[in-house]
Amino acid sequence: MIASVSGRVAAVSPDGAVVEVGGIGLAVQCTPGTIARLQVGADARLSTSLVVREDSLTLYGFADDDERQLFELLQTANGVGPRLAQAVLAIHPPREVRRAVSMADVKALMQVPGIGRKGAERLILELRDRLGSTTSDISLDAPAGLPSVTPVAPWRDQLTSALVGLGWSAKEADTALGQLAPVADEQIAATGSVEVAVLLRQALQLLGRS
Repeated sequence: MIASVSGRVAAVSPDGAVVEVGGIGLAVQCTPGTIARLQVGADARLSTSLVVREDSLTLYGFADDDERQLFELLQTANGVGPRLAQAVLAIHPPREVRRAVSMADVKALMQVPGIGRKGAERLILELRDRLGSTTSDISLDAPAGLPSVTPVAPWRDQLTSALVGLGWSAKEADTALGQLAPVADEQIAATGSVEVAVLLRQALQLLGRS
């Protein structure tokens, strides 16, 4: 198993990056939050998980070991593959996943594309005893159903970093984010969170047309 990669970031794309390790460029699938932390030409370390299939080898990258461990643990639940596990972490940080599962917050888990009510209930049932949440991870005063996912303010910083890393200027990124602000407001009003992955795709479409 490849547990981590360290090296120069050779390229960044909307769904991953290429990290040069010992003269070899490794393609790593990442969430938007992780991509936003990477910069072409800079050194980076990613915790990784290698998923082996009959017809493919896919390396998934994460900001830290905690994300990687949760990614692997999510896949122990019935019906959860690497794509869905990565989607969970694209929407929720590890702390929020633990909170949602331990407090049976079905609505928070349903914010992940591909997870309906039955899927969320199954995740809670199967993973509640495995996640090992602590009081430092969970606010005991938080009511069930409270969608505490991506904070409102950081979504702009994440998208700006991701777009600049993909080659656009800060000014171009700011223009795209200005056009997407109403979309973010609608997401916040509907779910209490911002879906960074969705906004990143829309920003790329806007910049591509311009």
